Amino acid sequence: MRLLTKDLNDHVGEDVRVEGWLHKKRLLGGLTFINLRDRGGIVQAVIKDKSEVDKLKGLHIGTVLALEGKVVSESRAPGGIELHDTKIEIMVPVTQEPPVEIDKPLSHRPENLDTLFEHRSIGLRNVSEAKVFLVRSVLLKLIRQFLYDHDFVEIQTPKLVANAAEGGAEVFKLDYFGKQASLAQSPQLYKQVMVGVFERVFEIGPAFRAEPSATTRHVSEVTMLDIEMAFIKDHDDVLNMVQDLLYYVLTKVWEQQADTLRELKAPELVLKTPFPRYSMQNIHELYGEANKKDMSGEIDLTPDEERWICEYAKEHDGCEAVFATDLPKSKMKFYHMSKDDNSARSADLLFRGLELATVPQREHRYDVLTEQMKGSGISSDDPAYKFYLEAFKHGLPPHGGCGFGVDRLVEKTIGLGNIKEAILFPRDINRLTP
Repeated sequence: MRLLTKDLNDHVGEDVRVEGWLHKKRLLGGLTFINLRDRGGIVQAVIKDKSEVDKLKGLHIGTVLALEGKVVSESRAPGGIELHDTKIEIMVPVTQEPPVEIDKPLSHRPENLDTLFEHRSIGLRNVSEAKVFLVRSVLLKLIRQFLYDHDFVEIQTPKLVANAAEGGAEVFKLDYFGKQASLAQSPQLYKQVMVGVFERVFEIGPAFRAEPSATTRHVSEVTMLDIEMAFIKDHDDVLNMVQDLLYYVLTKVWEQQADTLRELKAPELVLKTPFPRYSMQNIHELYGEANKKDMSGEIDLTPDEERWICEYAKEHDGCEAVFATDLPKSKMKFYHMSKDDNSARSADLLFRGLELATVPQREHRYDVLTEQMKGSGISSDDPAYKFYLEAFKHGLPPHGGCGFGVDRLVEKTIGLGNIKEAILFPRDINRLTP
């Protein structure tokens, strides 16, 4: 019967069978040591018998094999145990040297990233690389746990749509049986419709942005967490829910994965509630004063301002997550609610110098919404918006939500240097494979 490496400590002194991949081999003082990797971890095996060693001749890292041997305590070995009197069964031989190293740390210097992504299917077998996506999996599990615990219902919405919810030209267009369609930039219209059914909904899924940007923060396909909640009293209800979600997810992932995060050299978490809130105008003024710059002409925050205000809040407020509030009305989407003539009921959630989410209250009044659509150049008679407006005609309560970047959350939780490092198989302006 096959055992996993993580369970071997419970079988010291017993003969066992493990199956996995050849992760490392080395010759030391006439003995051959090999490491086997499975989903539970790594175990070291000592091989003395020459006939068993000969089975490995010409075979490389990645060979699939089974080992049978006795579990022995050994403090110097990975996991504190190793296999002795080992017999080898070659299940799938690998005769070619791997294109990237699996048994050593991989460099993530910018000039090395293309090579890593080109050989992603092999590089992900590196234990450190795989741990990035273990942390990602745990983050997603915690997000779902929090939302389920707060009465949210998970939904799935179309990714082939007639019109782009966000507007603008940054969409991927395609032929749909003779009609023009787009890949969805977000599930915005659908999730608003669904608050008329369940009140609180969320979706975790892909979104597509045809942004011609080659930066460390942009990709063409992202994973988004989209939230929408109804019967809110005001914008603060939405901000508080998103705040509590992020606080829960980050504190829990550190409780559950502290060793892994430290192995990945993740920065220690500095977080407390409530998150500090600074108006966008206030951030411009604070940054300008501290850096002797005139920011009066800036509408949105610059990337440097986003980094600066998070460091400022970390030092002054003991929290590296910040809400930049009172976003300018010029930044408002047609489905956002305005606060006054100059600002929207919307805020950006920043964490460690990067925007994770825009968190607005929606406009739920049909007449105001259609006027805002008209002001954005969208006709309320457009057939693509018929289903959307129908929901408002038949009653949608005050509501709000956010689109939350999962890839960016993973990147900043671990302290990676590029959003693509947080994505299994990233897509950008230059990469469509693997």
